[in-house]
Amino acid sequence: MATKVTDTILPTTMIGSYPKPRWYQTYNVGGQDILEWWKLEANFQAYRDATAACIKDQELAGLDIVTDGQMHFDEYGGAIGSFVWYWYERLGGFSKAKLPNPLAREIEKTGKDLSQAAWMHDWGGTAVTGEVSRGIPGRLGEMYEVARRLTDKPLKVSVGAGPANLTFHVDFNAPGSRYKEARQLAEDLVPIFNEDLKDLVARGAEFIQIEDLGAWTLAWDPKADWVIDVLNGWIEGVDAKIAWHCCLGAGYGNTFRSVEDALPRVLERWQAVNVEQFALDFALRDMVDVHALKELAPDREVQVGVVDIRTLYIETDEEIVRRIHKVLEHVEPERVYLSTDCGMKALPRFVASEKLKALTRAARIVREELGATPAAA
Repeated sequence: MATKVTDTILPTTMIGSYPKPRWYQTYNVGGQDILEWWKLEANFQAYRDATAACIKDQELAGLDIVTDGQMHFDEYGGAIGSFVWYWYERLGGFSKAKLPNPLAREIEKTGKDLSQAAWMHDWGGTAVTGEVSRGIPGRLGEMYEVARRLTDKPLKVSVGAGPANLTFHVDFNAPGSRYKEARQLAEDLVPIFNEDLKDLVARGAEFIQIEDLGAWTLAWDPKADWVIDVLNGWIEGVDAKIAWHCCLGAGYGNTFRSVEDALPRVLERWQAVNVEQFALDFALRDMVDVHALKELAPDREVQVGVVDIRTLYIETDEEIVRRIHKVLEHVEPERVYLSTDCGMKALPRFVASEKLKALTRAARIVREELGATPAAA
C-alpha cells in the first residue's frame, strides 16, 4: 500500500524547481561546497530567503505538498542546466569545464534537427578522466533542513539528475576518458547517490522524488535493462515514500523529440523499479499518451503533469479540469497526485505562480465533482 503524505484526495504539488526571485539570480554557488558558500552571511540569508519566498508562493497558490524550489540551481545553459551540472561540478573524476555535448554531436551527424543539437550544446557536456568519487558533498540533507523549518506543509524533496541520467552528457571518447560506456559509470555512481538519500531520511525526509531520464534508453535499446538495476540500487534501503520523475525534457521549452512518444512503450517495463509513484508529463502533449496509465499496477500511484511548463500560456481552470478527467478515466483518484509536467525554473515567476493557482482551483473543482468531504479535500 502506498504511503500517505496527506489525507487530501487529488493532492497538488509541483515537480521541484521554481523560478529564482529576480534579486537572487546573481547568487550562484558555482561548484562550491554549499556549506562553505553559506559561510558568507549574505549568501546564507539570500538562499534561505529565496527558499522562503518560493515556499510562500506555493502556499499562497494553495498547493498541498510543497518543495524547496531548488534554489541551489545556478543560471547555466539549457535553462535548467544545473539539473546535471550541480553534480558534475561536485563529483570526483568529472571535468568541471563545459565541453561540446556528445548528444548534440550525434544529432549533427544526421544533419537533422539541428536546433535541438544547438540547445544541447548550450547545455554543455563533460568528460570523466578519473574514477568517480564523492568529491564535494551534495548537501541535500542540509538544504532539506533549511526548507523544513520554513513550512508546516508536507515537504517533498526533489533530487537532481541521477546516475543513469548523468551519463547522457559524458563524452566517452574524450582524451583520457576513464569510462568507455554508460553502464559502468552509472553503477559506480550508485553508492554515492544512495548515501545521499539515506542521509535525507536520517534528517527526517519522508517524501523523496528522484529525477532520472536514464530509463528512456529502454525505448530504443532493448538491452538497457541495466538502467532498472541502477535505479533500484539508488533507492535500495531508503525508508521513505519515493516518486520517480522521468520527464520528456524541458530545455528552453523543448522536449527530447526522440522520446516524446515513448511512454506507452516503456511504462510497463518501468514498473520493475521499486518506487511507489511515477511522476509523468502529459500536459505538453495534450494528454495524448494518458491511456498508457492503464498499465499502472494497482499498488502504484501517478503524479500526473496537468500543467504545461514549456509555455508561458497560463491554462484556464477548465482546461486543467479536462486534463484531470482524462487521467481519472484510467486511474482512480485515490492513486492520483496532480502536478506540473516538469520543473518551473525557466518560467517568469508570475507565470509560474498563476499556473499553480490554476492547478489548485482545478483540483478543487474536481474534488467537488467527486463529492469529496471538506475534511478530505
